[in-house]
Amino acid sequence: MDDPSAPMDYSELANAVRGGFERALELTFTRVTPDEVVAELPITPALHQPYGLVHGGVYASLIETVCSTGAGVCAALEGRSSVGQDNATQFLRGTRQGTLTARAVPVHRGRRTHVWSAEVRDGEGRLVATGTVRLMIVDPDEGVGGAPVRLPGA
Repeated sequence: MDDPSAPMDYSELANAVRGGFERALELTFTRVTPDEVVAELPITPALHQPYGLVHGGVYASLIETVCSTGAGVCAALEGRSSVGQDNATQFLRGTRQGTLTARAVPVHRGRRTHVWSAEVRDGEGRLVATGTVRLMIVDPDEGVGGAPVRLPGA
């Protein structure tokens, strides 16, 4: 039986509104709530750097995506949006194949900024990267890059 007190899972919606970048990476959200975001990313040769290891930018992108999605859900529930301000990613272990799983949780949820932290694990459950993303929460009429921050169709 479903737990009525459990937070709503927005993973289906998050997968439906993925941007071109997330689609190109073949990223899939498996859990999206205001308190936790989990996504999986299959490692393909297109994600390798010349030594055959996953490129560091993949880890940074994965961390940015799960943290931004978490802040975005929280902001959307208030009729607002979020945009990234800072991404600090640490590479801990090289990997070449399998599936990466990233999990993000909030560290701080303020009125104007959020901070989320994330861990990335390989298919064997080993920690391969960690990161923290700071995000700005914006009101509906605020512009970023010359336009309001809204999902398509919103």
